[in-house]
Amino acid sequence: MLEDRDYMRQPEYHTSRVSFTVLLLIVNAAVFIVQLSSANLPNGQNIQNEYFALSLSGLKQGYVWQLLTFQFMHAGWMHLLFNSLAIYFFGRTVETAFGSRRFLSIYLISGMVGGLVQMLFALLMPAFDSPVVGASAGASGLVAAFAVLNWTEPFTLILYFIPVTMRGRTLLWVSIGMAIFGILNVRSHVANAAHLGGILVGFIYARQVLHGHWPQWHLFPRRERPRKVAVTRTRENKFWHSGPAEDDEGSSDNFLQDEVDPILEKISAHGIQSLTSRERSILEAARKKMK
Repeated sequence: MLEDRDYMRQPEYHTSRVSFTVLLLIVNAAVFIVQLSSANLPNGQNIQNEYFALSLSGLKQGYVWQLLTFQFMHAGWMHLLFNSLAIYFFGRTVETAFGSRRFLSIYLISGMVGGLVQMLFALLMPAFDSPVVGASAGASGLVAAFAVLNWTEPFTLILYFIPVTMRGRTLLWVSIGMAIFGILNVRSHVANAAHLGGILVGFIYARQVLHGHWPQWHLFPRRERPRKVAVTRTRENKFWHSGPAEDDEGSSDNFLQDEVDPILEKISAHGIQSLTSRERSILEAARKKMK
């Protein structure tokens, strides 16, 4: 039975292992408390902006650690709250699907690349040249990774207390659109260029982890030609038709080997969130068949 296979069972460590999503939220909150405390010291706020917030002048002086430190700093309680909500709601799914190491990689790399994109805009347009703090670039990378995981699957988000149902591809385009609109609105005082850089990193990273190389996946959905798979004809129902009927036992073995086993291995490696709609349909059909 499918339920008896090792990789169809929920791993026991899932209930006890440390959540990097929660740890990340704790670190962000702790750093913000340190910010508030040190800001009251003589010249404390200036030291924060000069040495730890991301700035073009800081990078020119060799303060490359700013690409990491700015991600854990925030400009206020509301700034911290909104970033924490994004990390929590999107990060849990990404961490479950990709694992803690890849989750942290998406977050940190998205933040660093997003910071570099923001600094590139600052280099080209002085209006963008101001100290940058916040986890938004890393959080944007998590949002993009979540969108890839749920590319064609509907889900509901609560936006300003209003439930909105969409698919992953819609979330990605909306996020990109908001970032571009913010870049055009220079007076927004938000690092929208960093958001855009984070989105691109999260998208590329998640895409590569799930699919390996570009030709197998397309930004716009398209209909796939039916694949020829082993067939089982029964009096009650029938599966995909691709030739003469075989005996139940032989066709069942072929069906599991050709279609279901790779899907179960994918779940074992990347989590059930990584499945496409077609793979979910095949898995459900297999469950019914085994019953």
